[in-house]
Amino acid sequence: MRKLDTSLGAVQWFAFLLANSLAFPIIIGQAYHLSAVEIAGMLQRTFFVVGLGSLLTGLFGHRLPILDGPAGVWISIFVVMGEMALQTGHQAGPTLQLLEGGMSVSGFILVLLSAAGLMKYILKLFTPLVTGISLMLLGIQLSGTLLNGMIGVNADTSHIHKWNVLISFSVFILVFALSTWGKGWLKSYAVLIGMMLGWLAFVLVNGPGTAMHFNSVFSFPKPFAWGLPHLNSGMIVSSIVISFVLICNVVTSVFAMMQVFAEREKNKKIEGTHTLENKGNLNRSTFMNGVSNILSAVFSTAGVVPVSISASFVRMTGQYKIKPFIIACAAIIIASCLPVIYTWLSTLPGQIAYAALLTTFTQLIGIGISAVLREPLDSRRLTIFGIALSLGTSVMFLPEELTAHLPTMVQYIISNGLMVGTLITLILEQIWKPQKSKVKKGMSI
Repeated sequence: MRKLDTSLGAVQWFAFLLANSLAFPIIIGQAYHLSAVEIAGMLQRTFFVVGLGSLLTGLFGHRLPILDGPAGVWISIFVVMGEMALQTGHQAGPTLQLLEGGMSVSGFILVLLSAAGLMKYILKLFTPLVTGISLMLLGIQLSGTLLNGMIGVNADTSHIHKWNVLISFSVFILVFALSTWGKGWLKSYAVLIGMMLGWLAFVLVNGPGTAMHFNSVFSFPKPFAWGLPHLNSGMIVSSIVISFVLICNVVTSVFAMMQVFAEREKNKKIEGTHTLENKGNLNRSTFMNGVSNILSAVFSTAGVVPVSISASFVRMTGQYKIKPFIIACAAIIIASCLPVIYTWLSTLPGQIAYAALLTTFTQLIGIGISAVLREPLDSRRLTIFGIALSLGTSVMFLPEELTAHLPTMVQYIISNGLMVGTLITLILEQIWKPQKSKVKKGMSI
């Protein structure tokens, strides 16, 4: 029975890894007008880097079941720079090579900071208020994108297929219901059940997806598929700023998972439960995330980061054990080298993946609120909370034309509600000190 639970848990983690990997190649393919062959190659490389990055960080970094997925900060800057390149008549190739260089710089910065032991100083910046605001804004910001994905709205079409929308919302409701009110294996495998039934319904309504033809049994992901990395002064500065955003993501994701594990250990004692000893080490986590970003540059995909919704997934499904997670990571690495598998996986409907992910985001905002409430909400913290949340949310609705003529990095900061809210909280927490500060122990260095 234990082996069966491990196997089914690994399959569900595999489905979750898959769902988190599918969106990026589609988004970037649309932004840069890439061909179907180029998108398929990017999908293969994304599978490989997501699997390898998650495996390395899970084994040698934080040692928690946290997925390393394409970082929202990198996806946003990919899209912004892609739109600028197309507007100015530049080709996609040089821009993508510049992004490879930026990911390399960010990766090396993270490796150097952790190797020098500086994380113990940086960690002091990330108070419960900072991590809580970051989690809440991440949930708010990406929920809109995921909802559009569920409906099937994108840059290429405004046509909505009513049956596909009905299926995607049915998947969302089913996964939410099973994870909330289901018992036993129904609750544990809610995401897997929802995705499989949704995929089947899509096939019945639309017919099977068309997978690309392949000429070989084994195909290793191609290094530097966009060409060798390039750099300029603007990208170097941007990469430095992005490095600290990535650190914030690492801290937030590890904190969220540690909180979920702590809640479980507090509520009930189960044989085989993970203890928090020697877990959540941010120095190792940051080092391995630097390695993962360098791998992202080498294999021409978006830089990855531990994603916060892993905590939502674990809380929702009860998949606390790391063994199924490690097996799933190894499986997706193998799948990325087998064309017959990754071309078939690429036929998973995007609307189903978006529906499954949106379900986990309903938990993420709750984890963010819990993080904020770890310290009393006095007038100072309430004011910072209100300012950061309102400004961070409001900039999400600014028209793109407002920042179109600003430098790339300024465009990214102003148009990114997550970054605006997090930076405001960081700054106010440092310049507006409480009268009496109480230090709470949490994650290890």
